[in-house]
Amino acid sequence: MSPSPSSDTAATRTFSVWAPTPDRVRLHLDGELHDMHETDGWWSVDVPAADGARYGFVLGDDDAVIPDPRSPRQPDGVHEPSAVFDVDRTAWTDDGWTGRRLAGGVLYELHIGTFTPEGTFDAAIGKLDHLVDLGVTFVEVMPVNGFNGTHNWGYDGVLWYTVHEGYGGPAGLQRFVDACHARGLAVALDVVYNHLGPSGNYLEKFGPYLAEGANSWGQTVNVAESGSDVVRRYIVDNALRWFDEFHIDALRLDAVHALADTTAVHILEQLAVETESLSAHVGRPLSLIAESDLNDPTLITPRAGGGYGLTAQWDDDVHHAVHAAVSGERQGYFGDFGSMSCLATTLGHGFFHAGTYSSFRGRIHGRPVDPRVLPASSLVAYTTTHDQVGNRAVGDRPGHYLTTGQQAVKAALILLSPFTPMLFMGEEFDASSPFQFFTSHPEPELGKATAEGRKAEFASHGWDSDDIPDPQDPATFERSKLNWSEVTEGKHAALLAIYRGLLALRAERPEFTDPWLTNVRVDHDEDERWIVVHRKRVGTPGRGTALVCNLSDAPVTVPVGGTPVLWSSETTSDRTGSSTTLPGHSFVVLT
Repeated sequence: MSPSPSSDTAATRTFSVWAPTPDRVRLHLDGELHDMHETDGWWSVDVPAADGARYGFVLGDDDAVIPDPRSPRQPDGVHEPSAVFDVDRTAWTDDGWTGRRLAGGVLYELHIGTFTPEGTFDAAIGKLDHLVDLGVTFVEVMPVNGFNGTHNWGYDGVLWYTVHEGYGGPAGLQRFVDACHARGLAVALDVVYNHLGPSGNYLEKFGPYLAEGANSWGQTVNVAESGSDVVRRYIVDNALRWFDEFHIDALRLDAVHALADTTAVHILEQLAVETESLSAHVGRPLSLIAESDLNDPTLITPRAGGGYGLTAQWDDDVHHAVHAAVSGERQGYFGDFGSMSCLATTLGHGFFHAGTYSSFRGRIHGRPVDPRVLPASSLVAYTTTHDQVGNRAVGDRPGHYLTTGQQAVKAALILLSPFTPMLFMGEEFDASSPFQFFTSHPEPELGKATAEGRKAEFASHGWDSDDIPDPQDPATFERSKLNWSEVTEGKHAALLAIYRGLLALRAERPEFTDPWLTNVRVDHDEDERWIVVHRKRVGTPGRGTALVCNLSDAPVTVPVGGTPVLWSSETTSDRTGSSTTLPGHSFVVLT
């Protein structure tokens, strides 16, 4: 459907849809059928339609009314007709917003449905001042596109151009972005282009949107086979729509390793090129952040250097190295991690598996990051994410099995690293609520299969199936909501103060936002389990800071001295000032 100014009057609009498969397509608009005319697989018709009018397409001889693949709004659910909707450009108040570069920023990942008790965009606006006070600069929102049901993580979306009505719909998203910009916060939106959800996907009735293969979550999206040119356009246009119409500042691209693209110009490179063109036009930075498990710097290498030119990518190796070293967990993909030497290597080089053997994969994995070419800010690091909590058997957060001191050490290693740090909602105050895997599939058979599959998966790893939360149980969703009353209480307030202190120090001292790994030196002791991350201040020889962390539960004396500027527990220095003694599970920042 072509855009036009928002109005209650029935202005003439062009309705169009790519549907090379059926031999006939009709527009169903508020109960009336209109024949559409075809050119090169595109069907179109011009008819008057008011804002909010319900419409869909009738394909071939089937009488079913199918939603628009580019539906801007689905007020009645993903199986029902679409609604005419235009973003109200007069409602924006962010004319002075010039955007934010990702480099030097701090991300905060949240799920709209569980961030507040109400689970809406408007309710989330009420918590934005907390994020400003915390010191984050980007709010990263988990997927909000149309899915079947009332609540979901968001990765089962089937209508990529819509915004889930339960959160407040597209108008709610607009209000949220506008409110973020008013507070100096950029907005990153999580989008999924590698698969579609199991309920409400009608794309194959229109044309070859899907390919023959499959990934972990469903049938592969067709980005390289016959008919893929228009499918690629479907993806790129969707991304540009979020940037342009909704003023989004960054997109987090889900699991890009699952995009089966064998063409000469990868879909990610195409997206990067067109994003840069739009950025030049709107006059503000637009960022693309990939989730990838390939450890391949090609994604973030500039196109001039033969890469795809994305802004950044998630770095699971940093998470694994920090988490395994602090927690002692070694199961699954943590098997190669946990040593202090592994932690030192990862903090100093970005990837641990960089052309090295991965026992989890049973093969060599990754390739090195060239520290002279790629800034560490193009790697996003985190102590935890929605995956690293929600894909644990019971959705337990680190605070459920780590001490406050251990959480503080993890936070210091991430927030004062040369990488772009990201927090997951609630970690800053040690939220007691879990973040569990939840769904609300209306189809009983799909809900049952999801619940049984979840239990079977973890039972195969030794868990009692009775301990695994039922994702279809509404209580699983309710348990996952943050309890904001904790923020001012006891250990929660204490950890929050540490997070605020770390982020304030990061913002204050330029060596902590310096993205060049060549200015980082890491020392460690494997037996005593301490690590020191030295950061040089560029342009001032001999000046800099040292983050000193004790990962053991006993006091250690570390051969580095200086003036303490931030600490999680009191430290002592020897008389010569050449060493520092830290309590167990603690950190100190020395200048």
